[in-house]
Amino acid sequence: MGKIETKKEHKRKELLSAAFDLFISKGFHNTSIADIVEKAGIAKGTFYLYFKDKTDIRNRLISSKATQLFRDACLKLNQTSLTRLDEQFIFLTDEILQALEQDRSLLFFLSKHLSWGIFRNSMTEEKSPDGISARELYEQLIAQSGCRFDNPEIIIYLVIELVAGVSYNAILYQDPAHIEELKPYLHTIIRRIVEDFDLPADT
Repeated sequence: MGKIETKKEHKRKELLSAAFDLFISKGFHNTSIADIVEKAGIAKGTFYLYFKDKTDIRNRLISSKATQLFRDACLKLNQTSLTRLDEQFIFLTDEILQALEQDRSLLFFLSKHLSWGIFRNSMTEEKSPDGISARELYEQLIAQSGCRFDNPEIIIYLVIELVAGVSYNAILYQDPAHIEELKPYLHTIIRRIVEDFDLPADT
């Protein structure tokens, strides 16, 4: 990456960082583009070189944060000897829940958006430095597992939605129970999803 590209990427990251801080502290609706560029120390006109509008930067921020969350969990998974897909999904789920429990601002920002929509739209899908998106990380696990599904995207969607659905109330309010009490149920559901939808070898 040359000097110009490095400078552009730095500005983009500064805008994303400023937007995240403001969305957490003030809320999305109470944050303006003027607020974001002022906090980032960047001219307002420069904002539109990177993002179409406030919704665009929010969507890209959601995708970026989610991709990093999944990637960090996958890096830890690579240090294990787990080979079964259900056990890999359970490991990732526990790592993601732990990360969200440790970072409540990230939990607040992501939990209600940690769904298939943030991975589906290629226009807003952020990727990791090696060019791999969160969705692709899951697709790689499925491809390497030997499991076969009629629709792998649905399996990914179900697992992501389980994490999103469990995390917010259980971590913030221990409702309907503490997250640690819910995990065994969550693990069982993930195992059943993989087992029930994995196609027989002769099909």
